[in-house]
Formats: sequence, structure tokens, C-alpha cells
Amino acid sequence: MTELHQAAAAGDFDKVEDILRQNKCNPNQRDVDWSSKTPLHWAAARGHTETVRILIEHGARPCLRTDHGWTPAHFAAESGRLAVLRLLHSLHAPIDKEDCCGDKPLRIAQIYGHHECVRFLKKAEAECQVYRSMATNKGLSLDDTDEEWADQSKENEEDRSNIHT
Repeated sequence: MTELHQAAAAGDFDKVEDILRQNKCNPNQRDVDWSSKTPLHWAAARGHTETVRILIEHGARPCLRTDHGWTPAHFAAESGRLAVLRLLHSLHAPIDKEDCCGDKPLRIAQIYGHHECVRFLKKAEAECQVYRSMATNKGLSLDDTDEEWADQSKENEEDRSNIHT
């Protein structure tokens, strides 16, 4: 776990800001000991909204996924962090991606009984899809795919099909 991961998890905004301004750490660094979580995953899970904002402003990608396919939105949904979900949505972060089990942040919020998050995510998912469609039609670039995770998922699927043949 890097110094930036630790500061993001602790919600130490000043330290996160200092690390980012000095370019001491890649804001998209994955922690292999913690299922490939990035500092943004930690900040989202803990509800540190301003830390989430500054990480994204410094290049943190909200589409990056853990080993199990969770985005920062999944972590925010799990812990009922409505303010973080609202912020992610306002920044056009993907809040409607499925994890390895096919669960979107909406389903995670339902499982944990975070009713306000569920209400918000129902509306926000539809808005997210409309925005994605509009951006595609206008040729706008979207940062909503974790290429590394997609490649790994494809490899895992191929390995499973080879076992069964």
C-alpha cells in the first residue's frame, strides 16, 4: 500500500493533495495486496468526497476495477456513501458497470439496504446510459473502460473454456 493509498483511506485530504502536487505517486497505482484497489477505491469506500474529487482532478480514473470488478462506485454503494455516488455521477464516472458476478453498484446498495443510494442509482444509471450514448454520437471520448481488467477477464474466460474442452 502506497503512501497515497494510506492517506486516501484515512481521509487525510492535505496529505493526499501534497502527494499529488509533488507527483510522488501515481493516482492509479493498484495495490496487489488489496485486490488491486486504487487510492480512489479507498476514498470512495470511506466516503471521503473531497479526496475523491482531488484524486480525479489529478488523473485518478474512476473506471478502474479491483480483481473482482468493483469500481469506486461499487465501494461507495456498499458503504452507503451517497455524496460520493453523486460526485462520481456528476463527473460522468461509470456507475453502472457490472462486477465479476454481474452486480452493478445499484444491486450492491440494495443488498446492503442503502435505500437513498438505491433511489439515486436507479435514476443515475439511466442518465449515465443517456450520456454515454450522446457522447458516442458526438465523438466525445469517454474514460469508462478498464482495459487491463477487461483483458484479464477475457483471459480468465478463455482459461475456463479450455478446461471444459
